[in-house]
Amino acid sequence: MTTPHEERGQEPTLERLRALTRDIEAITESFREFRKSQRKTDEQIQETARSMKETDRQMRETDRQMRETDRRLKKAEDLFTTQWGKLMESLVSGDLVRLLDGRGIRVQRLAQRTLERRGGESYEVDILAVNGEEIVVVEVKTTLRPEDVRRFRSKLGRFKEWWSEYRDRKVYGAMAFLQAADGVALHAERQGFFVIRATGDSASIVNAEDFEPRVFA
Repeated sequence: MTTPHEERGQEPTLERLRALTRDIEAITESFREFRKSQRKTDEQIQETARSMKETDRQMRETDRQMRETDRRLKKAEDLFTTQWGKLMESLVSGDLVRLLDGRGIRVQRLAQRTLERRGGESYEVDILAVNGEEIVVVEVKTTLRPEDVRRFRSKLGRFKEWWSEYRDRKVYGAMAFLQAADGVALHAERQGFFVIRATGDSASIVNAEDFEPRVFA
C-alpha cells in the first residue's frame, strides 16, 4: 500500500502532465479573451468619447445657427415694421385721400388700425376711408400674395356684421402693398379691389382708368 508520503514523492505521470497542460492552455485562452474584451471595451470608450465630442461640436454649431437665424429674423422683422409703417404713414398722411378723390370717392374721414372684438373673435382693418355714402376698407401688405386677396375678399363679406353703423353705405375694398407676387395685383383688380402700390415715399392706384370697384357689402 502506498503511503501519502510516497504519493507526494511520485514522479508526474504523462496523464498528469497532459492535464496540467490543458489547465495552462485554458488559463491562457481565458486571459486572451479577457484582453480581447478589454480592448473592445477600450475602443467603445474611445468611440463614445469621440461621439460625445462630435455631439458637443454639433450642439455648438446648432446654437450658432440659431443665433444667426434669430438675428436675421429680427432684422427682417425690423425691416417689415419700418416698411409697413412708412406705407401706413404715407397713406394716412394724405395719399389715400388724394388717390380716392381721383377715382371719384370724396373721403371725409380716415380711421387707422380699427379693431372690434366680440365673443372671442376679432375683426381688424388697417385703414377705413369714409364719407356719407361710401366706405373703403384698406388692407396694407408689405408683400401681396394670392392668399391675401382671397382672405380679404372673404373678410369684406362680413364687414357689416361687425360695423353695423355703416350698413347703409357701399363698401369697397383696396389692397395697398410695397411689392407683389407675379400677377397678384392684376388678380386683385379683377376681384374688384382698388390696387395701391407704394412708390418711394408716396403711393399710386394702379388700376385701369376705366376700373369699376366692386361693392362688397
